[in-house]
Order: sequence, then structure tokens, then C-alpha cells
Amino acid sequence: MEGSVGEELAVGCVLSLRTTLNDEIEGQIVAYDRPSNILVIQEGSSKAGARRNVRLLKANYIKDFTFLKKAEDPLDVDKCFIDLAGLQAREDAALRQAEIEAERIGVGVTSEAQSIFDALSKTLPVHWDKTVIVVMNEVCVSSPYLPENVTGGTPAANDRVKKVLELERKRLQARNSSQV
Repeated sequence: MEGSVGEELAVGCVLSLRTTLNDEIEGQIVAYDRPSNILVIQEGSSKAGARRNVRLLKANYIKDFTFLKKAEDPLDVDKCFIDLAGLQAREDAALRQAEIEAERIGVGVTSEAQSIFDALSKTLPVHWDKTVIVVMNEVCVSSPYLPENVTGGTPAANDRVKKVLELERKRLQARNSSQV
């Protein structure tokens, strides 16, 4: 980087800079960590509620910069707008999604069993009951997950699961034989 870090990189300064990879960034410095030489830059509008990007940038990757103005402290508690309700809603949604995805992963099952579960889940509602795949809340598929291990449910539902299971097993065998 040309010049010195000094006052030009003080918190609150608004800069236009170019990196060694020729990326152009314009934003306000939120923080600078001397030991790691990392600059935290907030891009975007300073209007309350506006979405902004925050970049972490190694200062030695700055090719050149232009000081635009000295602005108010971006971390001033009296002027910061943080949508706590929005953040809480995003966190809750992420946790719900993570729980849904975690329930789709079988515990103590083979990768083949998980592949069969994933294939069944594309067309039918499924969930795990320990190591048993439960399809449509009525048909059970037990280890070793062959058509003869399908039990319960109406004859039509049972036949449907067997058919999907046979097709998935053929697909898995074809994929495994092509990898050898």
C-alpha cells in the first residue's frame, strides 16, 4: 500500500480504495486491528434500516485509496440502528431450518441407507425412526433396506415404496459400478 496507514485509516473515515486485485471499494472504516492488520469497512448507505455489507480487508492488500471525508463514529450507540427483531427472526428461521435438516440425517446408518432415504424423500414424506425409514407415516423400511424389508401401510403404498426402493438400488449399483 502506498503511503502510511496513519490518520487516513482512522475509524469513521470514508474512503474509496482499490485492492491489489483491482477491486474498488467505497465505505466507512468501522475498525482497524493493528496486530492482524485487518480493516473493517462498512459499505452502503448510512440511512437507518438500510442494508450494508461489512468487509474485512487485510490492509496490505490496499493498492491505493482516496480519503473522501471524516464521518461520525459508525459504532456510536446513540446513532446505530440494529433491527433486533429482524435479527431474532433470521436466527429463529435458521435454527428451524437446521433442525429440519438434522432430522433428515440418519444416526447409525450407512451412507447407502442415507442415499435411499434421500431418494425416497424426493417424492414421498419420510422420517427416521432410529434406523428405520418411515414413509408416509405408515410404511417402514428396515435394514438392509431391500424391497423384502418393506412392511406396513396399504398395499398400494407398500408397492409404491418397494418400486422407488428398487429403482434407487439400481441407480446406486450403476453409480458404484461406474466408479470402479
